[in-house]
This record gives sequence, C-alpha cells and structure tokens, in this order.
Amino acid sequence: MLETTMSSLNGLPAFLAYFAMAIVLLLLFIRIYSWVTPQDELALIKANNAAAALAFGGALIGFALPLSSAITHSLSLLDCALWGAVALVVQVLTFVVLRVAIRQLPERINQGEIATGVFVAASAIAVGLINAACMTY
Repeated sequence: MLETTMSSLNGLPAFLAYFAMAIVLLLLFIRIYSWVTPQDELALIKANNAAAALAFGGALIGFALPLSSAITHSLSLLDCALWGAVALVVQVLTFVVLRVAIRQLPERINQGEIATGVFVAASAIAVGLINAACMTY
C-alpha cells in the first residue's frame, strides 16, 4: 500500500511545475488583458458591475481552456509555456476584435449592460474552446 502511494506521488514534481507555470501564465493574462481593456475590470467588479464580471470571467475561462489543452498535450514545460503564450495572445486579440466589432464596448460594460457582458463572455469562451481544440498537436 505504501509503495503504491509513493509511486503515485512520483508525478508530484511535474504537477507542481506545470501548476506553478499555469498560475504564472494566468496572472500574466490577467495583467495583460486588464492593460489592453480600457475599463478597469477589477474596480468594476468590486463595484458590483455584473457585465464586467461576466466579460472578465468569460475571458478567464476562455484562456484557461486552451491553457489546459497546452498542459495536456505539451512535450515539456517550455513547450507548454510557448503554447500558453499563444493562447494568451489569441484571447487578448479576441477582445481587440470584439472592441472593433461592438460599438462602444468599454462604455457599455462600464454602464453594466448585461447583454454586452454575456456576449463578450460567450465569445471569449467560444474562441477559447476552438483555440483548445487546435492545440492537439
């Protein structure tokens, strides 16, 4: 029993390395995404703006999906970091495209328009799913 348990824990160093890298990439995504978007998502969320919470939450999920795929399919920690960076760029570009496509997007989120927040979240998650599916190299 002890031998089986110890054998199971052999993967713990790799788990910790990939998990730490994923957290770093997630924090980097939050920083870059917050920098690219003209609205202050965290301040809006603190002010109970549901549209901002939906849009930002969707962006986080949209990034986590391909990051998960990169972790699953990567050949090494470096490989995973590179594909995580690709996922980050794709997700940030998704917001840029949405900002061009939706007239006055930041103002609408600032005003708490739920429909806009839901659409931004759904778009981010949809792109994240497609991005994740493409990472089956």
